Amino acid sequence: MLDLLNDLIWSKLLIVMLIGLGLLFTLASGFVQFRYFGSMFGIFSRAFERQPGQINSFQALMLSVAGRVGAGNIAGVAVAITLGGPGAVFWMWLVALVGMATSYFECSLAQLYKRREPDGAFRGGPAFYIQHGLGQRWLGVLVSLLLLVTFGFGFNALQSYTVASSMEDTFGVPTFASGLVLVVVVGLIIFGGIRRIARFADILVPIMAVSYLAMALFVIGGNLSAVPDTFVLIVRSAFGLEPAFAGGIGAAIIMGVKRGLFSNEAGLGSAPNVAAVAQVRHPAAQGIVQSLSVFIDTLIICTCTALIILLSGVYEPGSDIAGVVLTQSALAAVVGEWGRVFVSLALLLFVFTTLIYNYYLGENALGFFSEKRALLVTYRVLVIALVLWGSLQDLGTVFAFADVTMGLLAIANLIAVALLFKVGLRLMRDYDRQVRAGIEEPVFNPAEYADLDIDHSAWPAVDATERGEHTTAGVTARS
Repeated sequence: MLDLLNDLIWSKLLIVMLIGLGLLFTLASGFVQFRYFGSMFGIFSRAFERQPGQINSFQALMLSVAGRVGAGNIAGVAVAITLGGPGAVFWMWLVALVGMATSYFECSLAQLYKRREPDGAFRGGPAFYIQHGLGQRWLGVLVSLLLLVTFGFGFNALQSYTVASSMEDTFGVPTFASGLVLVVVVGLIIFGGIRRIARFADILVPIMAVSYLAMALFVIGGNLSAVPDTFVLIVRSAFGLEPAFAGGIGAAIIMGVKRGLFSNEAGLGSAPNVAAVAQVRHPAAQGIVQSLSVFIDTLIICTCTALIILLSGVYEPGSDIAGVVLTQSALAAVVGEWGRVFVSLALLLFVFTTLIYNYYLGENALGFFSEKRALLVTYRVLVIALVLWGSLQDLGTVFAFADVTMGLLAIANLIAVALLFKVGLRLMRDYDRQVRAGIEEPVFNPAEYADLDIDHSAWPAVDATERGEHTTAGVTARS
């Protein structure tokens, strides 16, 4: 049943929707993800700016990267190459490049329609822009349920499986024991809330990303002469031009799109939940920042994993080695057996933040349609149970379950973003207009969006001195 659903969702619907809508958003926005690529890195200069009780854009970026970077970057890439050949990596790149535009719009919309909570924090995401942007609460509830099941249950089970199988391969630790340890850790932390998660992500994400990149660069540097041929292999395989993978173009596309979406989550509706909680001066600013997280996840970290596997000489078409074990074996072949230990430890750091991020997304989704304490407790118990369940399953079962729920969530979210695309363009043009007028940090003026259902406590009015009055192309933007 899971295989039939996956075939329908991925080979018939989502390939067209992800790539097609991503291209539409890219072209209609004038390649927004590339126009603002340089300014994305300006977020690092404001890493320590923060309002009391809020998380800033840098923290939102780190939290988003923490959620995106995980099993998908280490095990997911290996699965994509095993089942789709090296060409799957090319389709992961394509999904990421057009997905940067999708992420820009979904995260900008999440910021626009966010709501201020009684404690002063913000809340938002697909359910909120569906309800307040489209006026369809039923669809918002459906998306919330899919998000809860996908991240709180499916993805957490997959992360747990990846860690358990890694620890068993490296240290001989029984998967059940690894599952129990993860259960204890998750249980202790899930009561801390988004700000505690953000503090962990501030520290762990840069450490784990830099250390993994350093190891990848070491492997690439030791095999530098083979790198050009490896990229040629990836591109040729993507179009069925490599003899060893001829006829596998369909598998390459499907696996590349699947694992690309699982890894970078562009269009999936997860990142908007995090993007919405940041304190920013203009919704589009957070859209730009979140596009960067897609680039970091797929174009940098996933590519590093692919090069480690393909440069090692371990990978062979039809091999029984798959998932994180393939990545570990590849690294061990280059640097020695301690490479397995390194991957296991890196994976622990990746998965640690991702488990908590997934839990938060599920809790946020639950809060959209119910504030009952009993449901929250039930959700937490089920999350912990699924973490233990995932550690005991096989690769095919866990990925099949996650793929179905992920596919349904992506379809619902992409439809909503497409229907709200004109609003997203309106935000983008307002931001562009201020940038062209020389305003270093554009400011959102809610008075110009009085026709939309936005929360004015989240977006208070601004005066002329704060926003600045400017005239561009005959259009005057006034506070």
